[in-house]
Amino acid sequence: MSTARMPSASTSTGASPAASTSAGAAPAAGAAPAGARPRNDIGQYDDLSDEWWRPGGQFAMLHWIARARAALIPPAGRPGAVLADLGCGGGLLAPHVAGKGYRHVGVDLVSSALRQARDHGVTPLRADVSRLPLADGAADVVSAGEILEHVRDVSTVVAEACRVLRPGGLLVLDTLADTALARFVAVTVGERLPGGAPPGIHDPALFVNRRLLRDLCERHGVRLELRGLRPSVVRMARWLASGRRGSVPMVPTRSTAVLFQGRGVKL
Repeated sequence: MSTARMPSASTSTGASPAASTSAGAAPAAGAAPAGARPRNDIGQYDDLSDEWWRPGGQFAMLHWIARARAALIPPAGRPGAVLADLGCGGGLLAPHVAGKGYRHVGVDLVSSALRQARDHGVTPLRADVSRLPLADGAADVVSAGEILEHVRDVSTVVAEACRVLRPGGLLVLDTLADTALARFVAVTVGERLPGGAPPGIHDPALFVNRRLLRDLCERHGVRLELRGLRPSVVRMARWLASGRRGSVPMVPTRSTAVLFQGRGVKL
């Protein structure tokens, strides 16, 4: 495996931000409520920094999705295996892969999130997911969880994810489909429900075309298999009735028209 250019945890969060972000506009000066910013503004994650690990908070569903994504990741097959977590946020994947034997490297542009990821055992790397400072074939697993629906050039991000993945390595992802149903469920309804997305966090114009995504991955040597994902309806109702205590399992579905997972091995 090629050696990745990975800064240490003590220095990575101090790196210079990218000149332009793949997840939207640069943060505006000063804090403001998330709803006051433009849709998909990366500054919302600083506004919501206290929510990453708050039980029942605005990122509750991200925790459930992270657990479902981790279930697709097998234990490391060799010593020193690397898991590159693109758009790692506050490190929500970390508890679910902690015992699997990977060096967990989290890539994000939001320093406040990376500090929390580091506290949960992630090696933080401040970088744009469209320009990864990792060597070709550096990662045994690449996780792209809840990031592709935030980027303006999905083809570049997919190319980078596949570039840093070693032959035989695993790509796992989850994202929102470019459908009217996804826009209704995730934005019109989801942004109004407890446990759903914070208002304004998504720009539905960036939701992902499934056929294009599969074609892009195959172009870079990864044959991606898709399946739908949703929260358990019964457990979601119990979670709401209990005052948002505990968690809700995500269950697979045949339909990929709203939230879906992808999994593929690089040839």
